[in-house]
Amino acid sequence: MNLSNLKPAKGSTKTRKRIGRGTGSGLGGTSTRGHKGAKSRSGYSKKVGFEGGQMPIQRRLPKFGFKNINRVEYKAINIEVLQQLADAKQLSKIGIEELKEAGFVSNNQRIKILGNGSLNVKLDVEAHAFSKSAEAAIGAVGGTIAKIK
Repeated sequence: MNLSNLKPAKGSTKTRKRIGRGTGSGLGGTSTRGHKGAKSRSGYSKKVGFEGGQMPIQRRLPKFGFKNINRVEYKAINIEVLQQLADAKQLSKIGIEELKEAGFVSNNQRIKILGNGSLNVKLDVEAHAFSKSAEAAIGAVGGTIAKIK
């Protein structure tokens, strides 16, 4: 065996249909496109959402709602997560940097601390926003909160 007599396995390759190469090929004439209509023309491409001429669904359905351009998105973090983080890394202060390092938030996310769970260590917490229950829970164990702008 050498490079000059290598062949693919029998039946593993097929010859492609050579369309539009004369009537003798059996695929000449209309070249498998049928007679007339948009699909038989050169340059035809169906538009996204085209439904054969009937009114497309995006035009049948009514418009509703709006996007509030002033909405502020927060990443919610419960105080039970702060407790776990403080236990795991023996922290007394938890801020944005500590939460980033732990993988809870990414660079540009705003953080809101929520009051789900319980806290039993005194923590100094730094975040963009706090719920009333979270403020009360942090204050109850002698911790402090700092709101970032």
